Amino acid sequence: MRKIHAFQSCSKIFISRTSSASRSLASQRFMASTAFSRPYTVSSAGRDFTSFFCHNQLWSARSDGLKPSDMTRVRGIAHAVAEPDAIHVTPAGFKEVEVLTPRRLLRIYAQLAKSRLTILVVLTAMSGVALSPLPATVPILLSTAVGTALCSASANTLNQLQEIPYDAQMARTRQRPLVRRAISPLHAAGFAAVTGVAGPAVLWFMASPITACLGAANIVLYAAAYTWLKRKSVSNTWVGAVVGGIPPVMGWTACGGKILPSADYPIHLFLPSYFTEAPLDTSMIDNPLGAFALFMLLYSWQFPHFNSLSHFIRGSYAQAGYKMLCVLNPQQNALVALRHSLLLVPICSILFPLSGLTTWAFAITSLVPNAICVRGSWAWWRRCGEKEARISFQNYLWYLPVMLALMMVHKQGLEWRRWVGMQDKVPSDGADIPKPKV
Repeated sequence: MRKIHAFQSCSKIFISRTSSASRSLASQRFMASTAFSRPYTVSSAGRDFTSFFCHNQLWSARSDGLKPSDMTRVRGIAHAVAEPDAIHVTPAGFKEVEVLTPRRLLRIYAQLAKSRLTILVVLTAMSGVALSPLPATVPILLSTAVGTALCSASANTLNQLQEIPYDAQMARTRQRPLVRRAISPLHAAGFAAVTGVAGPAVLWFMASPITACLGAANIVLYAAAYTWLKRKSVSNTWVGAVVGGIPPVMGWTACGGKILPSADYPIHLFLPSYFTEAPLDTSMIDNPLGAFALFMLLYSWQFPHFNSLSHFIRGSYAQAGYKMLCVLNPQQNALVALRHSLLLVPICSILFPLSGLTTWAFAITSLVPNAICVRGSWAWWRRCGEKEARISFQNYLWYLPVMLALMMVHKQGLEWRRWVGMQDKVPSDGADIPKPKV
């Protein structure tokens, strides 16, 4: 019995040594066949590590029933070791590209345009139309929305065309259409060119030339300056904030408003009624200070919104090599967000009522959402944690629509009580409505 066990043990040792020798020989043959086409030198300390890597073209699809997802580097080595004499280089297998049906093409266009971001840009442009004291017709409203959407689509597509190799390195952008080759770069460039020409053209002929120039300038700022600076300097965030502040000014100019003061278009200040006895002249609301207030609201909002978002995805930015403030100095990134959170308080409570866009009651009601968001930004700056950054980001998601809604409620010259029938309407000749005798 002992002889049998001894014989089995010797057999196992012999088989293991034989298989080890054959695997070693197969590995040497495999590694010899996987040399890079371009020679390079490796230090002795790193030779063992780099020997595990080979050119991507050496991994080919096999016809033994394996799924494409199973064709990993480890399985490729195992196949080479098991069949050392069958090692050869074959063309890599690719997934067949889906046919671009009209429905799929529209979905790809929406992804190129970053549809959710474009919708936000259009809504902010509409806020400029809604808060303008000048009358706006339905054609102006629709043309401003369509032209702004086309400009945003062009800028976002041009941005993705330049960042294909960098988007491929980030987990959150690897599924973009250009990265996964759902559409060719030439096709995407054609889409960007068509929307980039059509957007300013619609704004020029249907809204105003100033609005068209602002839309074209936004395309250049986003697709050229901002995209280029993302890999050069942290100042890209400030350029991106300017891009975000322009759409409401486009809505303002689409209604006929101007953005620069002049002798015929001076700046008027609307002080509280406690400090002045002059009657309110609603025609003076149309002044450049209103456009500046709209720009500053969106400009400052960009920092706590984007900086908090970039904080908990800073690993992706670092992976792609972007020079973002959240990567280089997270504490400073949170401090910049806190500064602009504090700056939004006087913008809402002083600048907007002073410009005449809203009544001074907005100065009081806007303090509540501002206090909540400033508290969140303060907590994020003190702890600089991911949890606090997410809370701050969520705060500034609802902050903008809430503020715009409050501005509409407190819009100067808009009598909501008369709209809902709670107050008698004043006749057009200004005479008092006679009260019925009892």
